[in-house]
Amino acid sequence: MSAPVRTILPATTVAAAQRVLLRYGHSGLCVVDDRGKLQGIISRRDLDLASHYGLGHSPVKGHMTALNLKTVTPQTTVGKLWSLMATYDIGRLPVIDNDELVGIVTRTDVLRQSAPLSDKGFPSSAIVYKRLQTSLQAYPLDSEDVWTLLTQIADAAQQRGWHLYVVGGAVRDLLVAASETSLQDIDLVVDGFQSPVVEGAGVVLAQQLQEQYPETELQVYGEFQTAALSWQTNHHTSLVIDIATARTEFYPYPAANPDVEPSSIHQDLYRRDFTMNAMALRLTDPQSGLLLDFLGGCLDIQKRQVRVLHANSFIEDPTRIFRAVRFAMRLGFSIEPQTETFIRYAVSSGIYEKLQQTKRRLPALQTRLKAELTYLFQVDYWPQTLRLLDKLGALSCLQPNLTLTAELWRHLHRVERWRQLFVERAGKDINVAPWLVRLEVLLAGVEVRSQIANNLQLPLSSIQRLTQLALVEATLLDQFNRPEPPNPSFIYQTLVPYDLPMLLLVSVRHAKQIGQYVWYYITELIHIKAPIDGHYLKKLGYSPGPLYRQILTALTNEVLDGNIASLASVEAYLKRSYPIEDHR
Repeated sequence: MSAPVRTILPATTVAAAQRVLLRYGHSGLCVVDDRGKLQGIISRRDLDLASHYGLGHSPVKGHMTALNLKTVTPQTTVGKLWSLMATYDIGRLPVIDNDELVGIVTRTDVLRQSAPLSDKGFPSSAIVYKRLQTSLQAYPLDSEDVWTLLTQIADAAQQRGWHLYVVGGAVRDLLVAASETSLQDIDLVVDGFQSPVVEGAGVVLAQQLQEQYPETELQVYGEFQTAALSWQTNHHTSLVIDIATARTEFYPYPAANPDVEPSSIHQDLYRRDFTMNAMALRLTDPQSGLLLDFLGGCLDIQKRQVRVLHANSFIEDPTRIFRAVRFAMRLGFSIEPQTETFIRYAVSSGIYEKLQQTKRRLPALQTRLKAELTYLFQVDYWPQTLRLLDKLGALSCLQPNLTLTAELWRHLHRVERWRQLFVERAGKDINVAPWLVRLEVLLAGVEVRSQIANNLQLPLSSIQRLTQLALVEATLLDQFNRPEPPNPSFIYQTLVPYDLPMLLLVSVRHAKQIGQYVWYYITELIHIKAPIDGHYLKKLGYSPGPLYRQILTALTNEVLDGNIASLASVEAYLKRSYPIEDHR
């Protein structure tokens, strides 16, 4: 059964009940009185017909099934469920215990108990469970291993009458791997079992665990009823365990943060992005080690394909397009044809462009998209990933007209080679991560680059660089677009105001007009200094002040142009250009 049960009151209008079905994706609702006692059941078809006849304002009590209502108890066998559903053509059965509505069983729930999880030859639940245990035993903490830690969390959940599951990517990776795999991020979900789960149950368990392990760092995300625990393992790697309350979610508008509330493990898995991420492995009794796969994730892993759960999934959250491509590239999977169709429809619908023109907060086009772009440009196979995203038109999530032109590809491949060379030739790091350099080159090709950088909440230095880029490029192109070759001092003084990341960006975009001078600058000119310093000028009798900078700059220019080669020539230059009697 599933618990808690979504219910409405008899006085709820047909229109309001339809909105509840839309929000939670149900096909029917239990109707209860103000004490929570079951009064009837109403199906989506009943509501649709009432609405069609113009009765959206009427209460559901006039349309619900109330007489001869079939119910079951928690002890009812699967065989009895089959018999009731087949005999009375019932799609859902309320579960009553001591006159209380404690759950609901649907026809799909019963079918799942009879159908195999996957094709013959796929790892059984027991094998996957053993892989999990072996993998986590390989991560020792200060006094025990992570598997022992997980069993303690499961015991704490079970004492409260809750189920605990490993969900999402950890289960997927255990199924994809031929043997145990390295798990550094573990997602857990708490679900009601003997009693409905309380709001924030994941946070309750996390707080209890931190009391046992005070060295852990605890972060609580109350809005999403989730807590994260992290600490360093003996392998000098960070282990993060997220503990969430089973929940359902609803997107109030595309690209928003979803509204979430407690629900069942069924609904929690149904809200996820792809079938391969919508599986769970139970850690509590009874049937610890049971693999839940309600949506065909095992079969899709066998077929090596990424399949989305819902037709409007990419409308709700466009970053799922990036996730789909990232998973496909990382795992060597293909994107399932219907999923690709949904992606292309979402892109061609123009929804992302319309959203960008609104003043609403759009986390899925801002903070969450930044995370996906970070993942994308951090991996070695970023060119293949970016090419597929471009093929699907997904770069329009950043800017409607952004495409990978041949010129932009040259810039991206050029910066890939040049970044390390810049560091080697200049003799110092540019202090910009490789992924961010690649992203800046990608964004540099669009006019609204600074706006996008702001929306993505990039580092301030990146935002400033992209904001100033057009002016810097225009200035440098103008300075170097002269008939006579510039002398070294002119090149030096023209480029010295700019930091290395800016010079790298403009040089990869204008390799012939600017790049050759930048390379000369960082390879040779940047290392040339004035042969004397302020102490020497003071020793000669020059009064300290702004004059020092003027003299040292002039001397540097003379050295750059080859006019000064020795200390004697320095003093001769000073005597000629800055007589000491004029500057005491």
